[in-house]
Amino acid sequence: MVQSDPGRAAPADNSPPLTPFEDFEASAWSRLRANTPMTLTEDDLVQLRGINEELSLDEVTRIYLPLSRLINLYVGASQELARATDTFLGTAPKPVPYIIGLAGSVAVGKSTTSRVLQALLSRWPDHPQVALITTDGFLFPNAELEARDLMGRKGFPESYDTRALRDCVAALKSAQPVDIPVYSHLVYNVVPGEVERIERPDIVIVEGLNVLQSGDGGPFVSDFFDLTVYVDAPEATIRKWYVQRFLKLRKTAFADPRSYFRRYADLSDEQARTTAESIWDTINGPNLTSNIAPTCARADVVLTKGKDHVVERVRLRRI
Repeated sequence: MVQSDPGRAAPADNSPPLTPFEDFEASAWSRLRANTPMTLTEDDLVQLRGINEELSLDEVTRIYLPLSRLINLYVGASQELARATDTFLGTAPKPVPYIIGLAGSVAVGKSTTSRVLQALLSRWPDHPQVALITTDGFLFPNAELEARDLMGRKGFPESYDTRALRDCVAALKSAQPVDIPVYSHLVYNVVPGEVERIERPDIVIVEGLNVLQSGDGGPFVSDFFDLTVYVDAPEATIRKWYVQRFLKLRKTAFADPRSYFRRYADLSDEQARTTAESIWDTINGPNLTSNIAPTCARADVVLTKGKDHVVERVRLRRI
């Protein structure tokens, strides 16, 4: 029997750390597009871009076309599985939507990513009806937030009617029509009595800050997702994007007399920058650190952006 020498150091373990993800640089990911055709034009992108984002057709080709191809394959596999279950049970087919949860920080580009995916996926022939739900409509109205002393925590998990959001997605998964509350960014509030009806969608994208959180002892909205996507970037970079966006909004949307943020329109550049940094440091930053960023590890696909808002890496969950 060979005994180890207690005076000799153990050999270094140079094996890479175990991870459930496969990591792709953008160039490698782009090759997975295969022959997927580009179905968007520059005019389309003008409508899809968010404030302070320079989304290009090249990035759509490199990043979002491969992702749309992957999702199309997943949707097909999900439909085949549903048909197999119906055959086993001897029940009539009951089409249900494929539901995608998409999360990330304020100002990271979630909304643009959601709109681009919606546009690309709706152009695939097998699932032309692609609905987009933003969780803003499920924020409690401002009056209720004020009554609960939560206006300073708007966007935190406790500021949402999570039961209503969960019930909405559960109804969609049961092939039922739903009415989605409408949120106005202009007045910074849910619009009383105004809803958007979603009926018989093929795919639903649910976009929001906290949609990938899990429940404590009960079902949560993320339990109904078929695929989850997280848009990521370093916090310092997102903070910079938030401040830049705030400065642009000050000269555009905030200048509208109806805007909830009209009081910020007349700030000087220095005052506006200081205000935006304070809002980030007291609200958006803590929410990202405590509630949003921890859910990144639960995503099936992670899109990581660099300083210029371009996706540089893609992580795909394999296990």
